[in-house]
Amino acid sequence: MATIETRNVRPGGKRVFIRRHSLTVRLSHWLNVLCMTVLLFSGLQIFNAHPALYWGQYGADNDPSVLSMEAAEDGDAIKGVTRIGSFSFNTTGMLGVSTVDGQATARGFPAWITLPSYQDLATGRRWHFFFAWLFVINGLIYMAYGFVARHFRRDLLPARDELTPGHLRDEIVDHARLRFPKGEKARHYNALQKLTYLLVIFLALPVMIATGLTMSPGFNAFAPWMLDVFGGRQSARTLHFITAFALVAFVVVHVAMVLVSGVFNNMRSMITGRYSIDIEDRTEVQP
Repeated sequence: MATIETRNVRPGGKRVFIRRHSLTVRLSHWLNVLCMTVLLFSGLQIFNAHPALYWGQYGADNDPSVLSMEAAEDGDAIKGVTRIGSFSFNTTGMLGVSTVDGQATARGFPAWITLPSYQDLATGRRWHFFFAWLFVINGLIYMAYGFVARHFRRDLLPARDELTPGHLRDEIVDHARLRFPKGEKARHYNALQKLTYLLVIFLALPVMIATGLTMSPGFNAFAPWMLDVFGGRQSARTLHFITAFALVAFVVVHVAMVLVSGVFNNMRSMITGRYSIDIEDRTEVQP
C-alpha cells in the first residue's frame, strides 16, 4: 500500500496516510450497505405474512414451529407472544403485537422496521427480489475482483503465525479492552478481522443466497436438488432467517468497532481510500 501523505504529529513522530481500500472495495461496500438495508426491511415485511419458522417439509396450520410471533387474547386486549420451541415470552409492543395508528395490532415485526411500513406482501417481495439480484451481481463483481487482484490473498488470508492460539487469544483480549493496533500494525487487518470477513464472504453470504433461491418455486424447477440439500423449503426459510440475523449481528459489531476505533479515520478510508496511522520516525515509512 502506497503512502499518500505525511505530516508531523509530535516530536519524533508523524502521521502517514496510506491507501487502505481500493475503489472497487469501496463501491461494493456502500452498495452492499444499501442492498442489505433494503433486504432486511423488506424481508421482515415478507416474514410478517406468516410470522413463524419451521423445520423440514412443514408449514401447514397445525404443524409445530421452531419460532413464532403471535397475538394472544389477554382479557379485552391482545398481547404479543414470541415462542422459541417450548419457551414463550411476552413481547407486546414489539413482536407479535405492536401499535399501528394508535391501536394494538397483530403483527410479527413492528411497522417502523418493515418495507413498506404497512402490510403489503406483494410490494415487499418486489423490493426484496430487486435488491437481492443487485446484491448478488455486486457480490459476483467483488468476488471476481478479489481473486483477480489477489485482494483475498493479500488482505484477508491470515498468516500462519496469526492463527496460533496464543496470538488469537491476545487479539481477543485486546478487542475486549478496546485496544487497537497502532503504527505499522494498523496498516493491515488483524487476524480476527480477516477470519470474520472470510466467514461472512465465503460462508454466511453464500448460505443466505442459496437458501433464498431454494425458496423460489421457479428455481426449484431448475435445481430441485437444492430442496434436498437444505431439507425442504421451510428449513431453507429458517436458515435464511437465521443467517440474515447473524449478518445483522456482524454489522452491529462492525459498526461498534468503527465507532470506538475512530469514526472519522475509518469513514474517510471507506470513502476516499485514505487511512491515517501514526509512526515513530521516518525510517518506518514503507512505500
